[in-house]
Amino acid sequence: MKRLVLFSLLLAMTAGAVAQTTQTVQSGTAAQTDLSAEPVISSNGPVVADFGKRFPDNGHPNETKIAKEVRHELLMLPYYSLFDDLEYSVQGRTVTLSGSVTSLHSETRQEAERAVQKIEGVEKVINNIVVDPPAPFDQQIREQVYGRLNNAGGLSQYFWQAAPSVHIIVRNSNVTLKGYVNTEGDKNLAGITVKEIPNVFNVKNELQVLK
Repeated sequence: MKRLVLFSLLLAMTAGAVAQTTQTVQSGTAAQTDLSAEPVISSNGPVVADFGKRFPDNGHPNETKIAKEVRHELLMLPYYSLFDDLEYSVQGRTVTLSGSVTSLHSETRQEAERAVQKIEGVEKVINNIVVDPPAPFDQQIREQVYGRLNNAGGLSQYFWQAAPSVHIIVRNSNVTLKGYVNTEGDKNLAGITVKEIPNVFNVKNELQVLK
């Protein structure tokens, strides 16, 4: 009889421990799900004047307001050029800056952070913007790429704005094209044009075609 009582008691304690562990795991999983489900508004490419103005309709009003202000502040930076790539994402009250700037205007990295920190509602700024090392040869390639693209077909239209919609990123003689174009033909023409430039090692065409 005593053995039966002890066995029943042990069985009840084991069942309770299992239930408690299951509840803890479920709570942790729910917490992780809630965190990952928090909406993020992202520029999805370099900030440019005429594109990227649309924001998701299901975004939180405060995040949308912050994203609009971040975009405006980055476009107003005095030395932000077509050879730089400034991008951002907004999650809650945290803004993450990313991309790269040339060493010629390396101060743009800190100017971007200071400008975003002043925006109402922003509590934290994570600055992941990279400053490219000084490289005269890379600067020559930047100018060559810009010249070729500006004279290729109708691609010059993408360089008329104060903040051009096509950005040219050069690092160690490797070229990345970022930004926005109107047609798939313009994207392909840009990639082919850059590949024909001597001394360019590799071309990555990340131009986005507006739908």
